[in-house]
Amino acid sequence: MDLISHPELARLHPTGDHPERPDRIRVLLERFPGFAEAPEAAPEDLARCHAPDYVELIRSIAEPTWFDYDTVATETSWRAARLAAGAAIEAARAGGFALVRPPGHHALAARAMGFCLFNNVAVAARWAQAELGVARVAVVDYDVHHGNGTQELFAGDPSLLYASLHRWPFYPGTGRPDEQGETLVNVVLHPGAGDEELLAGFEAEVEPAVRRFDPDLLLVSAGFDAHLEDPISDTTVSEQGFRELSRRCAALAPRTAAVLEGGYNLATLPRLVEAAVEGFDAET
Repeated sequence: MDLISHPELARLHPTGDHPERPDRIRVLLERFPGFAEAPEAAPEDLARCHAPDYVELIRSIAEPTWFDYDTVATETSWRAARLAAGAAIEAARAGGFALVRPPGHHALAARAMGFCLFNNVAVAARWAQAELGVARVAVVDYDVHHGNGTQELFAGDPSLLYASLHRWPFYPGTGRPDEQGETLVNVVLHPGAGDEELLAGFEAEVEPAVRRFDPDLLLVSAGFDAHLEDPISDTTVSEQGFRELSRRCAALAPRTAAVLEGGYNLATLPRLVEAAVEGFDAET
C-alpha cells in the first residue's frame, strides 16, 4: 500500500501544544520517506460534502480562529485542509494510505469540530463515485471516537455505508448502541477494551454488514487513539490488534484505501501506521 502525504503538512496549520499538531506528520514522514506527494483537493471536490459558505469561511481565515474549545484554524489551515482532502482522494484513486492532518471524521457539512475542518474520507468517497464511477462505497472507522460527521454526511444515501467501532460513552457523544440502520453500524467499545473486544465487534457486526452491502471500494478511517499508550483514551488495543483489524478490513472489498484520523502518541504512531499497512498489504 502506497503512502500519500505532503511535507508541508508537517509545517502548516500550527496548533501549539494541542494533541493534533504538525509533529504528528513530521514523525510519520521521517519514518516513511518514500511517500508520494498529494495534490490539493479542488473546491468542487470539497463542495460535494461541504456547504459553499463554509468552504469560503475556511479559505478566508487570516488569523487564529477557534470553532470550539479544541478546534482551531489559522491562515495556513486552508492549504493544509485541502492537502489532507487531496491526499484522501489520491488514496481512493490509487489504493493508498493518506497520512494527513487535520483529521476529518468529525467535520460536518457546515461546521468544524473535534480537530477536523473538512471530512477527508467523505470527500474521497464522493470523489470516487463522481470521478471513478464507483457505485457503492463503505467506510470502516476504527478511531476511538465516533465519526459523527461521516455518519451525518452519509445519512439517507443507500450507496454509502458507514461502520464505526468506537469508545462509548465518549466524545462526541454520538454513535450510541441504538444508532443503527441498513447502511449504518455502530459498535461501542467499553472502558479498557482491547484487541479481543475490538475484533469480536468487527466479526459480529461490521463484517456481516459490509459483506451484505458488497462495496466496490472500502475506505478506512484509520485512527490509532484506541492504542493502549495513547494519551487521550482509556482503551488498550495493541499494535497487533491494528494489524489484524486492517487485514480484516482489506478482505471485505476488491479495493481498499485508508485515511489517517487520530493517534496522538508521537512515539507509537509510526509503528502503528506500519502495522496497519502490513495488515492491509496482507490481503493484496
